Amino acid sequence: MTISFLASHNGTSAQYLINAIKENTLDAKIGVVITNNLNSYIYKWCREHKIPIYHISIATNPHDMNELIINILEKYKTNLIVLSGYMKKIDNKIIKQYQKRILNIHPSLLPKYGGEGMFGDKVHLAVLNSSDKISGATVHFVSENYDEGEIILQQQVRINKNDTVELLSQKIKGIESELYLRSIKEYLLNG
Repeated sequence: MTISFLASHNGTSAQYLINAIKENTLDAKIGVVITNNLNSYIYKWCREHKIPIYHISIATNPHDMNELIINILEKYKTNLIVLSGYMKKIDNKIIKQYQKRILNIHPSLLPKYGGEGMFGDKVHLAVLNSSDKISGATVHFVSENYDEGEIILQQQVRINKNDTVELLSQKIKGIESELYLRSIKEYLLNG
């Protein structure tokens, strides 16, 4: 099983999973990392750690970006794609090519607080403005609609009355990478 990653910023989960593969905690091969942000930390990190990385964005490839992404994923014999803070909607062409083989993590307990425009601190603010006592993270398959793909695993965190957006964000970031690892292991077991 070869796992490739799409990331836009830090790529924290991608780093965690790549290290898990290197340490044989995850039985898979590292494919490639694709970023749409040349200035991202994940780009620098991959270069430093000699992980294949490509920068593909509308600015560099306005006409064939999705075709190029597919070609690179195929070149690295990608079986599974993991999104790690990737801030672009995945094109339907890619979704069809990799049906039920693209995973995303969302910082809430879907289906609550998902959908277009719901990411990062916007999600945490919506959760804190509700009467919910728990939040968490969800790993799901990517579908044509934001955050509506089949759920693989979820993990809860308690909301305290003194939680701020920043505190809730830290709690959820603290569980995401391990939740991703467990989800991928479950996918490999049942896939």
